This record gives sequence, structure tokens and C-alpha cells, in this order.
Amino acid sequence: MAAHYTALATPERCYADFCLIPVGTGRASVADEVAEVQKLLRASGLSYTMHSAGTTVEGSWDDVMRVIGQAHSVVHARGVVRVQSSMRVGTRTDKKQTAQDKVKRVEDILAKESS
Repeated sequence: MAAHYTALATPERCYADFCLIPVGTGRASVADEVAEVQKLLRASGLSYTMHSAGTTVEGSWDDVMRVIGQAHSVVHARGVVRVQSSMRVGTRTDKKQTAQDKVKRVEDILAKESS
């Protein structure tokens, strides 16, 4: 039975909301490290949105997971020896939907209720 599971493919596309936390920097601010991660995301060509508690990135499963791993590497390259991330990943197989589509759907409902 285990062979069956190892043959499963990953979902084609996903979005991941992740919060990367440099540990042991001795500083309260992590803005410099976050800025480096944002530069990496810009260079990746993936769709992403930074917010106050993390970043949502969208693309193929492999590309999204790769860039999150690279984000760890970018922060380690700045001399941070320990990096923690929390991540929520979403996939959908019935239709293509972006994170912005999900937000717009809720905004449309709210707009309809207020009119």
C-alpha cells in the first residue's frame, strides 16, 4: 500500500500564506530580513502579496515550495542561524482561483449587503 502513496503527484497549483520568523537576532524588528524575502519573491516571478503578518504566494506547488525554502536560505545568508516558518497552504481542483479572487468574492458580498 505504501507504494501507492509514493506515486501520488502533488497538486498542480497552490497558494501558501507563510510567516517567516528569524530567531535569535537580538533585535525586535525583522524588517531587514522581510525586505530581503520580498526581493526574492519579486525576482521569482510568482504572484505574491505581503501583509502585516506574512506573505501569500501563488503558483505551481513546486515553485511555491521552492521559493519558501529559498526564503529560508536568504535569511540564513544574512547570518541568521535559525529560521522558523508557519504556513497555510490551499489547493483547489475544480477551478482556477487566485487569492485575490477569494478576497474579491467576500468584498462583493459585503458591497451587496451595504447597498
